[in-house]
Amino acid sequence: MTDFEKQYQEKLRTPQEIADEFQSGFVCATGSCLSEPTAITQALGDALRGDDRGGIIHNQTMSVHPSPFFDPKLKDKYSAVSWFSTAYGRKAFYGGTADIMPGYYRDFPDIYEKHLNLDVFYATVSPMDEHGYFSFGLTCSENQALAHKARHIFLEVNKYMPRTFGEQQIHISQVDLLCENHKPLSTASPTKVDETSRTIGALIAEEIPERATIQLGIGSIPEAVGLALKDKKDLGIHAELFSDSMLDLIECGAVTNHHKTLHPGKSITTFAYGSQRVYDYVNNNVGIEFRPVNYVNDPNVIAQNDLFMSVNSCIEVDFWGQVASESIGSRHFSGTGGQSDFVRGARQSRGGKSFIAIPSTAKNGEVSRITPTLAEGALVSTSKNDVDCIVTEYGIARLRGCTVRERVRQLIAIAHPRFREELQFKAKQMMLL
Repeated sequence: MTDFEKQYQEKLRTPQEIADEFQSGFVCATGSCLSEPTAITQALGDALRGDDRGGIIHNQTMSVHPSPFFDPKLKDKYSAVSWFSTAYGRKAFYGGTADIMPGYYRDFPDIYEKHLNLDVFYATVSPMDEHGYFSFGLTCSENQALAHKARHIFLEVNKYMPRTFGEQQIHISQVDLLCENHKPLSTASPTKVDETSRTIGALIAEEIPERATIQLGIGSIPEAVGLALKDKKDLGIHAELFSDSMLDLIECGAVTNHHKTLHPGKSITTFAYGSQRVYDYVNNNVGIEFRPVNYVNDPNVIAQNDLFMSVNSCIEVDFWGQVASESIGSRHFSGTGGQSDFVRGARQSRGGKSFIAIPSTAKNGEVSRITPTLAEGALVSTSKNDVDCIVTEYGIARLRGCTVRERVRQLIAIAHPRFREELQFKAKQMMLL
């Protein structure tokens, strides 16, 4: 038995034993998405139902599991802070069992380092290698910052977690305690690409040259863009999220990463989420590197990729070009994520472009997504000063370098035809036409 194996055995506990280490008032955190150690959180939830501990806070970006931290029955025991809300975080926020941390995704490591006292960092990792290292697997994100800041580190080892490369390692000597929970990982539901999304995807794909480096966001439109790019050559990847659409582009030969001006030969990302195909692909694959989000999403880093093309979606766009992506009116929906950072990075890139893509209508065609003003209380995710191209199924509005009146004309031209007359009337009322 090596010294590392001996340390492993000495620190090995059950999830229930690790749950006993949490004290009242502890501030805890795990990284994005599949970093959450579900056996430990479930054991902690079960334990708190039967004892008098309380006031424990759980921080997480993008939760994909129904964590006990969202359980209203444990409201006085512990609570969650959602840093990029999924359905679980939204429900808990409006149910009073969770709070929300505003911020750019790239700033999260800095917020943890400078503004939070962190008692526990806990995460799911791949099995330890012969040198004593675990891999954070599908999530890099803020994990290194959390490991550096926390007073205690608890790991949950899962043989189904891929071993990945980049800034992804943590050593057994850094770990207080660990447990094992060998359980298949959650996968994302397949994205349904409708005809509107295909039309938008084709419009954007025409704008993306060969040898471009791409970032695709989450949703049917970015997925459709991926489908439309399959005939391109020598594309590269530098993206917050590595998903099925990017794997498809690699497998069909459209992505080679050969001509990237930054990290040639490598796909760069900060986390992966998708089908089991994605997880199998990144496992032991030196062709993809996971880097911290404060690096991957830094506009100055993004801009070092020539011909950088960013594709994201939103909820609505107003006449000035303000983009709302994280709330429906005043009602919180998600987080800022990396949209504005990739918009800015693409703008600074030599030959770069950014696309905010939306269907022209919502609510079965009853509402125009091109609006005179954003809905009352709507949060601006990408400012009028950063916006570049807005795309609907009716065309592309190229707003950068355009005056307000030029923007209004372009945006009305890509609105759904049934709303164009009304939008023109509103624009005249507002003295914008």
